[in-house]
Amino acid sequence: MTKPQAVTVYCGSRSGNHPAYEKAAEELGHHLANADVRLVYGGGSIGLMGVVARAVHASGGQVTGVIPEALAQLEIKYEDADELIITENMHQRRWEMYHRADAFVVLPGGVGTLEEAIEILSWSYLKLHTKPMILLDIEQYWSPFNSLLVHCAEEGFVSKSFLDGPESTSLTTCDKVSEVLPLIEQALTYQDLSS
Repeated sequence: MTKPQAVTVYCGSRSGNHPAYEKAAEELGHHLANADVRLVYGGGSIGLMGVVARAVHASGGQVTGVIPEALAQLEIKYEDADELIITENMHQRRWEMYHRADAFVVLPGGVGTLEEAIEILSWSYLKLHTKPMILLDIEQYWSPFNSLLVHCAEEGFVSKSFLDGPESTSLTTCDKVSEVLPLIEQALTYQDLSS
């Protein structure tokens, strides 16, 4: 199996209303650190962002935070990051987070998280990258999003093969943190064998 060196995690700067969201973020942080996979994330110390970063450090892992100047105080930048990158704007932030990752994991989050997930998904759809993306569907948070993608395909705006054919290795949904790294490794291995 091909192991990722770094995974970008997109998640909320809030914790959400369900305790399971924070629990999943913490568990994911421990899993990444224990597998010696570097966390790349939005650089904040609040919400699910802070939870996942602190969990990585608690288990002895490495954290790269990427945060734009405008949000450094609003999202309270995570000063303990092993590498903290301050960007001029959101576009640079998203590029750094994309560029440094072997794969992406999307925890629950708001509009910003949704924007990041859509951008990575659209780049995959346009074949600009083949990095796997895992939607961590805690408490069925991403079910409406998956239903929207199916609707887009049914209405002829998205290729059905992108959702359920050979191309679909770029987007996977799971509801258990323990499945995340094995799914990433499986997708990366499949890509290596296919190339």
